[in-house]
Amino acid sequence: MSLFKAASTVSLLTLASRITGLVRELLIASTFGASAMTDAFNVAFRIPNLFRRLFAEGAFSQAFVPALAASKAQHGEAATKLLIDRVATLLSWALLLTCVAGVVAAPLLVWAMASGLKQEPRGFEAAVFMTRWMFPYIGFMSLVALSSGVLNTWRHFAVPAATPVLLNLAMIGAAWLGAPWFQSLGIEPVYALGAGVMLGGILQLAVQVPALLGLGLLPKIGLSWGLVKAAWTDPATKSIAKLMVPALLGVSVAQISLLINTQIASHLTPGSVSWLTYADRLMEFPTAMLGVAIGVVLMPQLAAAKAAGDAAKYSAMLDWGLRIVVLLAVPCAVALLTFAQPLVATLYHYGAFTDRDVQQTTTALMGYGAGLLGLVAIKVLAPGFYASQDIRTPVRIAVVVLVITQLLNLALVPIFQHAGLALAIGIGALINALWLLVGLMRRGSYQPAPGWGVFGLQVVAASALLAVFLLWASGSVNWISLRGQYLQRIWLLALVLFASAAIYFVALWVSGLKLRQLLRG
Repeated sequence: MSLFKAASTVSLLTLASRITGLVRELLIASTFGASAMTDAFNVAFRIPNLFRRLFAEGAFSQAFVPALAASKAQHGEAATKLLIDRVATLLSWALLLTCVAGVVAAPLLVWAMASGLKQEPRGFEAAVFMTRWMFPYIGFMSLVALSSGVLNTWRHFAVPAATPVLLNLAMIGAAWLGAPWFQSLGIEPVYALGAGVMLGGILQLAVQVPALLGLGLLPKIGLSWGLVKAAWTDPATKSIAKLMVPALLGVSVAQISLLINTQIASHLTPGSVSWLTYADRLMEFPTAMLGVAIGVVLMPQLAAAKAAGDAAKYSAMLDWGLRIVVLLAVPCAVALLTFAQPLVATLYHYGAFTDRDVQQTTTALMGYGAGLLGLVAIKVLAPGFYASQDIRTPVRIAVVVLVITQLLNLALVPIFQHAGLALAIGIGALINALWLLVGLMRRGSYQPAPGWGVFGLQVVAASALLAVFLLWASGSVNWISLRGQYLQRIWLLALVLFASAAIYFVALWVSGLKLRQLLRG
């Protein structure tokens, strides 16, 4: 399977996930709007997600996937299956202890994440209740991350990429059917979303089982102390654990940044946490479809190339990934900066979501858009370090960028309020990506292939043409006033997006860019 074909598979399934996620957010926005109770849910949902990122796609995946790919390349599948069993054993027991501790410590966690919710005691209590209800979600999702790492290493990308759709469907059902039912029972309707999250976690783990069984790789979790001890003393699991220490620090830096930003937002105008959340969901479309999809495909391939000592292939794959990022992330960033309000209005402006909510979410989305190229590029550049089992360098960079981001918050939040938080994240991501790129080039791991100068000019020229069109499209229609004509607004948005893609890619073709050759990978 070519890199582009694999990345396309992941990207298309990720698109399905993001579309269902958007439907989920639209339903939540129209049903609950932006209020203290939606802030409570968003805070409660962020807490297990924070720990999930530590255990799942964060530190664990960064340490596990390269070690798994290296083991498969150097020691064969039988030894690698034993490694999977032992890692699954240790991870499962660690998750059990973490989930118990999280349920007990929920009030402290909510206070640490968003003490400003105490301005509305009802919201704070709701956040504590939902945190306790949803905390076990991290157990399911961390085991999903282990399963995904195994399947991706064996080049089975479809199931892991499609899995998030199940969470979205569960939450859609919760918002659409569960909330009215809860209300009829005299239960706070927003609590239905917590039930949807837990159902989604169960479904996501369950769907991994047939895929792993088909490969003969379903992990066997040791329940006795002897098996746990054998797993802990295995040199391979010890190596992964050692790699996880700096990885945990690196992911913790990102989560500390999220924690600080949520804390700051909770002290701003009520609804600020929700506006940032709604904008973040839209920003995740390009970051997931481009950065995550390419990173998921590249990580095991880069690790295998490093294990085989093929430096040329290693550099060529990074070069290809970066060109795809620039080709697709730059026009997406242009769209978020010039066409944010129509996107927000068309997708969210229904029910309890007001005109003011549209404006506030728009400014946050533009802040994220300013740093989109960096946010996507990190997903490709960081695996360049992880694949060679160097996690410390990205961590050191992340620590410095965290400090820079908070200094930017001091300057930007008094001026732009919640949008300043988004802009600070965007600028920090650009600095982080540039630093990673320079690091890879200095150590000789990445040597840019010829033609970057001409390629960059072609992308910039086509993006400038796109910006002119989108500015015209944004200003020529009053997108907010079309609230009552939602079908007309949806069709107009679809038409503009289709025309935007045509303008951009035709401009690239006229400039002489050979897209087929680039996408071949």
